[in-house]
Formats: sequence, structure tokens, C-alpha cells
Amino acid sequence: MIKKLKYIGFCVALLLSLASAFAQVKQPATLTRDLKSFDKRLTKANMSFIFPTEFKETKATDIYNFDYAIAAPEGDCEIWFKVQSQKEAWTNYIKAKNDNRVINPDSLYNEIGAAQAKAFKGEADALVRVIPPMLLTRYNADLGKTFLVNLPDMAATKHYKYAMVVVMQKTKTSVALAVCFANELGPGFFKNLNKASSCLKFNPS
Repeated sequence: MIKKLKYIGFCVALLLSLASAFAQVKQPATLTRDLKSFDKRLTKANMSFIFPTEFKETKATDIYNFDYAIAAPEGDCEIWFKVQSQKEAWTNYIKAKNDNRVINPDSLYNEIGAAQAKAFKGEADALVRVIPPMLLTRYNADLGKTFLVNLPDMAATKHYKYAMVVVMQKTKTSVALAVCFANELGPGFFKNLNKASSCLKFNPS
């Protein structure tokens, strides 16, 4: 029970600290090639990204195909991002609505999050929680889940110990995936989250 309560508190603190960033619209002095590419994907997905003032751009490992990544100044926390527009999938779904083989795109967000958690090869099943509506509203999202993974020691995840996979969806619009990596889940991690005044947000309808 204590473990579950700590995990719930961790999820809430994570989401609240990211959500608090939306009032601060700041971009780095130089728009790098990676950030420009990410901006294009954000536009297509009808989303916004706010860069944290104290974080720095980094690179996710190639194996997982993320769009963009940032790292804490101390180097003990990273956040990797991936966004996916669902508009084309919805167009195809409507055209083939009488074909039972075509899956409703809005039902895929859970599979996207679960598949990413599984891809990290955790030592045990991920701890999964539904993101409550109160927090989803801060992101203009409709559905969301978190997956906490205990990571094996491997180069693909830069030898981090924990990964928090956050997946959120805006109906008929897009899916957002953010993965927060850390080596501990105590005060130091929350301190970094408070510094990370940046995140993804779905644009209002």
C-alpha cells in the first residue's frame, strides 16, 4: 500500500509540475535542427511545446525513435518526447467504418503506452495508473495513463534505473508520449521536475 501511495504521489507531482509550465513561453536562443523538426511534428499533431529555461537539449537513443529529448542540468534526469497525429488514421477509419478489421484510432493510446513500457524491458510488469480527469484538463487531453518501469541496466536507456511513461490522447486529434528517466524517485527527482518548466500540451479545440 505504501508503495502504491508513493507511486500515486509521484504521478501527481510529475503531471502538476509539467502542467505548471504552460504559462511560461520561452524557447532556447537557437532553434536547433532537432527542435525545428519537432516543431513541425507538433504543428501536424496540433500541440504545443514549451522549452524549460534550465534544461538542455539532448538526444534519445536511436533504438526507440523518439522525436525530441531534454536533460536536466545535473544530468540525472531526461525527458523524451514523441507525438503522433491521429487525423489521417481517423480519415481512414471513417472510410472503412464497416470494416471490423480497422481499429478506432482513439482506442490505441493505451496500447502505445503499454508497448513503449514493454519495449524498455522492465524487470517486472509496469505499475499502471489512469490519469484523473482533473489533470487531463490541464493538458486539454481526454484520456491518459502512466506506466512506471524498473529498468534493467542497458545502454539503450542510458543506464537509467526508472522510466515513467506518460501517454495522453486528445480525441480525433493526436497522441502524446513523454518518458521521464531518473535514477531515483526521491526529492532530487521532484526538484528536477520543478525545474522542468516545459512540456507538451494539446492545443484547445
